[in-house]
Amino acid sequence: MIDVDGYLAVLGMDRPTAPTVEHLRALHRAQVERVAYETIDNQLGRRTGIGAAESVARILRGRGGYCFHLNGAFAALLTALGYDVSLHKAGVQDEVEDPEGPGGDHLALTVELDGERWLVDTGLAGGMYEPLPLRQGSYTQGPFTYAMAPSVVVPGGWRFTHDPRGAFTAMVFAPEPVELSSFAAMHHRLSTSPESGFVRVLQAQLRDATGVDMLRGCVLRRIDAAGTSERTLDSADDWYDVLAEVFHLDLADVEAPERAALWHRVYRAHQEWEATAQRATTP
Repeated sequence: MIDVDGYLAVLGMDRPTAPTVEHLRALHRAQVERVAYETIDNQLGRRTGIGAAESVARILRGRGGYCFHLNGAFAALLTALGYDVSLHKAGVQDEVEDPEGPGGDHLALTVELDGERWLVDTGLAGGMYEPLPLRQGSYTQGPFTYAMAPSVVVPGGWRFTHDPRGAFTAMVFAPEPVELSSFAAMHHRLSTSPESGFVRVLQAQLRDATGVDMLRGCVLRRIDAAGTSERTLDSADDWYDVLAEVFHLDLADVEAPERAALWHRVYRAHQEWEATAQRATTP
């Protein structure tokens, strides 16, 4: 069981009277606006689970997570509100579809409602603002244009293609429903392996109606209809202010020594990245 009313309070919503498409859109918008995609616990070396109740508890105390946390929690909320939700093995991909199909590094959701199926994904790192129908076509949400099409390598699967300015190229998911527990091994690897991007680089992203805010290490970027703007955060105070004010993250459980160590780690990685970039452009 999850705290449905507490979850809805975080989203700033009343309990829907019925599972409608309009309410589904509103719930999706509220989650991506208020619950950040973030990898802070990975940087702190804290182990997290992906059980729905644990992920909902994270959200209730002012934290976010990545796809297994965010979509796992959102699926539990939708199910409690009467929606017919399925979880799917998915994969975030580069320009060419992986011939072996989705690798399970992403959890996607579908909802069947009034005879139509919808892609629902609140853990797609600055992706969709609202659900998309599982119909081939182009869809514009705010400043971004997406495409949906049947997968050419996964029978019955679908491919979501991000806007060219997005943080990734595409996401493909398989048609078969799976259990949340089937992602446990991949979650362990993504959250602990030194090779994982979630471990190597701190990330936070939050979508809204007009664009997306993205933090990678010390670089804060805003992408919207006006273009892309960015600035480097070079003090711990500014960095923590951004996490709280832009991404709505409550880090009350991170004591002063941990906060200092986390900033030191992130800033050192940023300096190393800058040095590497400078060497690459120096004749």
